[in-house]
Amino acid sequence: MTIAITGATGQLGRIVIDKLKQRLPADQLVALARAPEKAADLGIEARAFDYDRPETLAPALAGIDTLLLISGSEVGKREAQHAAIVDAAKAAGVARIVYTSLLRADTTTLSLGTEHRATERLIAASGIPFTFLRNGWYLENYAASVQGALAHGALIGAAGQGRIAAAARADYADAAVAVLLGTGHDGKVYELAGDTAFTLADLAAELSRQTGRDIAYNNLAAADYAAALTGAGVPAPFAEMLAGWDGDIANGELFEDGGTLSKLIGHPTTSLADGVKALIG
Repeated sequence: MTIAITGATGQLGRIVIDKLKQRLPADQLVALARAPEKAADLGIEARAFDYDRPETLAPALAGIDTLLLISGSEVGKREAQHAAIVDAAKAAGVARIVYTSLLRADTTTLSLGTEHRATERLIAASGIPFTFLRNGWYLENYAASVQGALAHGALIGAAGQGRIAAAARADYADAAVAVLLGTGHDGKVYELAGDTAFTLADLAAELSRQTGRDIAYNNLAAADYAAALTGAGVPAPFAEMLAGWDGDIANGELFEDGGTLSKLIGHPTTSLADGVKALIG
């Protein structure tokens, strides 16, 4: 079996590859990257795989049995990029696709869900056996917020009392490895999230506990939060997206208590305390 990993030089891709190398010979793994020279340190074969150059895709998938399609990072371009990858996988005879999607992608109000829903439909229609890993929020998504809170003495957001069932990237990587190397996952859709949900007020309280400082959570109106982010140098379109996502969080879109992730990986997910410790550095 040969497994290829897209986005191999990205944050999730690197963790998945490191974990796979502990379980498989290196010659059974292929890193797919826009700039394969950046994958030289991974210790496995690297092939050029540019989402925006469809002619590079099918040749790079030659001899690949299972494709881990880690969703692209360019919001707004992903549906077309993923469609090209699925077409290439069909042309190359890939036998299975494992796709990193979004928590409850079929029903979520998060704007991110649109491209994930479209990709899931494309994969399902391709006829290639698939597994969808619907990943919830990453604890690491709060890295910039934590550093801002440490600098200014307050955490800001617009998520109200919305609960976030986040887990660490390493937890989601463990799930990918479990599915890639396990059996019985074809056709399955896994809603993946952290074991224990928290509010942004809880995040601020944990920051306070670990630093010995009084760091409050200031809940803002979405427009005010977007303006604050823009004032801090975040591009306006992205700031508006972040504020919109917080509104979705307030409405419960990132809460999940099914425990599927910890069951799949065979251990508890990373706690808020451990996540904050890592973010503080």
